[in-house]
Amino acid sequence: MSPDVTSRAGSAYHLHTEPGDIAPFILTSGSRQRIRRLSALFDTISFERENREFLTVTGTYRNIPITGMSTGIGASSTVIAIVEALQCQPQATFIRLGSCGSLQSHIQVGEFVISHRALRQEFVTHLYAPPEIEAVADPDITQALIQAARQMGVSSHCGLTCTTADFYHGQGRAAPGFTGFDSSLLANLQVQGVLNLEMEMAVYLTLAQVCQYPMRAGGVTAVFADRCRNVIIDPQQATEAEELLCRIGLLAAELLVAQPLSKEHRP
Repeated sequence: MSPDVTSRAGSAYHLHTEPGDIAPFILTSGSRQRIRRLSALFDTISFERENREFLTVTGTYRNIPITGMSTGIGASSTVIAIVEALQCQPQATFIRLGSCGSLQSHIQVGEFVISHRALRQEFVTHLYAPPEIEAVADPDITQALIQAARQMGVSSHCGLTCTTADFYHGQGRAAPGFTGFDSSLLANLQVQGVLNLEMEMAVYLTLAQVCQYPMRAGGVTAVFADRCRNVIIDPQQATEAEELLCRIGLLAAELLVAQPLSKEHRP
């Protein structure tokens, strides 16, 4: 591993992982709880490490080596997780399993959005890629997620995502005690055809475009907030959606085994 991302113990600085600890299929979430839910579906678990917001669990699912990894909230910690994971597994398929708010009236809470592209409004990826680089999902991952959702009989939508830097002003919520709120933000994004708001997807899709290692990325998010109707998902429905989200990700990984990432893969 590069000394720039290595701790004194010789492991990745924040993940505390080493080469061999992380599988080629990496299913990620901001939430540690969701990774616990995901890893409970594994057939075996061979590795587990936790530090700060980062929980890494590696095992197998239907004989497929898989890692579940939490990244914490937002783009900055997600970049850290991706960079360090690639030092331990430099041929990686990342599938984000997240939550989001929907912006179009036909998308309701408890449904799923598969991102084929994302707007880079998180102000982090510009450190890694010029603004003309589009955050585009790997088409094989996108198709695998669509097929997985279809096979499971769940309602999903595929389209444009907006990745934001913040949960409040960045997503059109007024933060009490602060000025600068843009009340036109949501309407402007709706006109552009944006399906949903979240805080990490563009990081995966952008880094996959410029990474010098073989890397591909895509993702699906469960709708926890309907921003058109101001409806928030109830706790029981959220639990059910998280379970489905994890199963969609695992089935997509299973489908992708037939379409492996080559060592020569470049965006």
